Amino acid sequence: MQSPVLVLKDSLTRESGSKVHHANIQASKAVADIIRTTLGPRSMLKMLLDAGGGIVVTNDGNAILRELDLAHPAAKSMIELSRTQDEEVGDGTTSVIVLAGEMLHVAEAFIDKSYHPTVICRAYNKALEDALAVLEKIAVSIDVNDRAAMMGLVKSCIGTKFTSQFGDLIADLALDAVTTIGVDLGQGLREVDIKKYIKVEKVPGGQLEDSKVLKGVMINKDVVVPGKMRRKIVNPRIILLDSPIEYKKGENQTNAELVKEEDWSVLLKMEEEYIENLCVQILKFKPDLVITEKGLSDLACHYFSKAGVSAIRRLRKTDNNRIAKACGAVIVNRADELQESDVGTGAGLFEVKKIGDEFFAYIVECKDPKACTVLLRGASKDLLNEVERNLQDAMSVARNIIKNPKLVPGGGATELTVSATLKQKSSSVEGIEKWPYEAAAVAFEAIPRTLAQNCGVNVIRTMTALQGKHANGENAWVGIDGNTGAIADMKESKIWDAFNVKAQTFKTAIEAACMLLRIDDIVSGIKKKQAPGSGGPSKPTIEQEGDADNEQMIPE
Repeated sequence: MQSPVLVLKDSLTRESGSKVHHANIQASKAVADIIRTTLGPRSMLKMLLDAGGGIVVTNDGNAILRELDLAHPAAKSMIELSRTQDEEVGDGTTSVIVLAGEMLHVAEAFIDKSYHPTVICRAYNKALEDALAVLEKIAVSIDVNDRAAMMGLVKSCIGTKFTSQFGDLIADLALDAVTTIGVDLGQGLREVDIKKYIKVEKVPGGQLEDSKVLKGVMINKDVVVPGKMRRKIVNPRIILLDSPIEYKKGENQTNAELVKEEDWSVLLKMEEEYIENLCVQILKFKPDLVITEKGLSDLACHYFSKAGVSAIRRLRKTDNNRIAKACGAVIVNRADELQESDVGTGAGLFEVKKIGDEFFAYIVECKDPKACTVLLRGASKDLLNEVERNLQDAMSVARNIIKNPKLVPGGGATELTVSATLKQKSSSVEGIEKWPYEAAAVAFEAIPRTLAQNCGVNVIRTMTALQGKHANGENAWVGIDGNTGAIADMKESKIWDAFNVKAQTFKTAIEAACMLLRIDDIVSGIKKKQAPGSGGPSKPTIEQEGDADNEQMIPE
C-alpha cells in the first residue's frame, strides 16, 4: 500500500461536501435570527457596543450588521447583502436578510436528500422570475404629487423604525427634503441626489418636534468678525469664492534679498494693495455676504466690514456646493473673474443663530432651492443618530417612489401573494425542480410569519388564515397589521412598500441564497506569501470627497 500523499499544507483546513452546506446554512440562519426581531412596527431595538466603546442603539438591519464582527465567511457575505440593499434602495435591509436566511433554511432539507445544489439554484431562479412577474402584476402606480399617498408610503416605511412614535414628523421631513432637491432631467426622469444635496445637521438639545427642513442651508459657522459684521441680512446678495482672500505666498520657498530699507515697506505695501484690489473687485458687485472656502486675512476683513459686508471663511467644499445650489450662486475660483451672473440672489434671509453652544449661519427662505438642510433636534446623541438613520431610510424611500412611482402592498401581503401564486405554478414545473420551487414559495412566507411573531399573536392560526385568504387569489392586499397582529386589508390601512424596494429585496435574497448554496468547499488558513523581514507596509488611507462630509472634521 502506498504512503498517503500530502497535498495541502498542515496549516490548511479543508471542509467539503454537505458539511460545508450545513455550516453555511447554519451561519446564515444565525445572522437572520439576530435581526429577525427587528422586522415590523413592533420591532425590538438592539444595543451594540462598537470597537471604540461607544453605544449604538438601533433596529436598522444594516446598522446592526455593520457593527458585528463575524468569524464565519458565509455570515460575512450575508452582511454584504444588507449593505447592498441599503446602498441600492435604502430600505428593506432587514427583510432581505430574513428572506435569504429562510431560502437557505428550506434548501437544507433538499441537501439532506442529496439534491444537487445547482438544481436547487435553478428552481430558485425560476421562482425569482415568477415572483418578479407577480410583483409587476399587483403593483399600482401612484401620482408623485399626491402628498397624502406619498405620506402613507413613507410612513409605512418608518413605521417599523424607532421614530414611528413621531410618525408624521419624520415622514414630513423626508418628503420635504426629497421633493425640494429633485431635479428634472427631462423625459420624465427625476434625479434625486440625497448624499450631495441634503445635509443632516444634528444638534443635541430641544425636542424632536423642533426638527425641520430648512428652505435653504445651515452651516456650523459664524461670521468672521462677529462684533462688526451684520448677522441678519434680508435678501442678501451672496458671492461664493473658492480662493483665499489673503496675500498669496509663493508655491515654493523664495528668498528675496532687500538692499534698501525702503524696499521692505514697498514689499509690504504691495501685499496690502494686492488684498485691497481683491476686495475692491469683490465689492464692485455690492455683495452682502462673501463666503470663501479658504482663508480670509485680517486686512480683507477690515475692508469688508468697512463696506458692511459679512464674510464667512474656511467653509467645507460640500457645504459650499449646497449653498450654491440653494441660492443660485456660482462658485468662483478667482476674484477677478466675478460676473454679475455669479452673484446668488435666491436667498431670502441670512442670519446667524446660536443653538445650544454653537453658532449656526442660516441661509434660508430661498426661492426654489435645489439643496436643503434637515435640522434634527433631540435629547441625546444616541437618539439623534437613530433618528438620522431612520431619516436616511425615509428619504431613500421617497426618492425611490419619485424615480419609480409604483407601489406594492406591505404587511407581508406581497410575500403571501407571491407565495400563493408560486405554489399554484409549482404544479406545472417539470421534473425534479418542482420541489425546490415549491420550497421557495414557502420561504416567502417568512416575512409575514416574522411580522406575526413580533406582534405576539398566535402565529400558526394567523398564517393559516392568511394562506387561506390568498390561496384562491381573490384579494392580493390582505396582510398583517403589524401593530395589532390582526389580519387587515393593506389598502385600507395604507400600508405600502415601494415596488423597487421589494423587487430588490427578492433579487438580492435569492441570488445570495444561490451563491451560498453553490459553495461546496472551504479552504481556510491560507497564508499570504511575504518576503521575509518585510512587515508589509500599511497603506495610508486617503479621505475621499464623499467622506469629507462626515463629522470627523477638526472643529475650528
